[in-house]
Amino acid sequence: MTPGYIRHLGYFAVLLLVQVLILNNVRLGGYINPYVYVLFVLLLPVDIKGWALLLSAFFGGLAIDMFMDTLGMHTAATLFMAFCRPGVIRMISVKADFEKGTIPSISNMSLGWIMIYSLLLIFLHHTFLFFLEIFSFSEFWQTLSRITLSSLFTFILVILGYLFLDNSLSKKR
Repeated sequence: MTPGYIRHLGYFAVLLLVQVLILNNVRLGGYINPYVYVLFVLLLPVDIKGWALLLSAFFGGLAIDMFMDTLGMHTAATLFMAFCRPGVIRMISVKADFEKGTIPSISNMSLGWIMIYSLLLIFLHHTFLFFLEIFSFSEFWQTLSRITLSSLFTFILVILGYLFLDNSLSKKR
């Protein structure tokens, strides 16, 4: 294993612990459910192979499902987010090619790029997760409120994570 993989496994372990031990106990009025573990998928290198991206998302979501007893909902939502990630990167990027091994970070991209990238993928993840959870459109407005509030709260935590990790994420030149 290369140091990059070990570092990402370390990030995932820390995010898993934060999610399971702290954030799973935060439920503000039943509308805000922060899921900071999605930062793990957001931090994967831009040029990661598709199969490795989906496999990482699958095992990351599966680990969350095992701790939360959610029967594959997080696995499905995380896989959906990972599936959409290359398209989102192509949609918001000015240049088509990135340096090999570039990790999305504030110092490698820009704060604006990271904000758009993170917000889009978090919103896609949460939309898939909450509609899968309710499995109905009968409570559409309530579910939309949960998606919006949880996405914003998760987005704030993810940006704080980026700011905290920025020095370790910047590509050594």
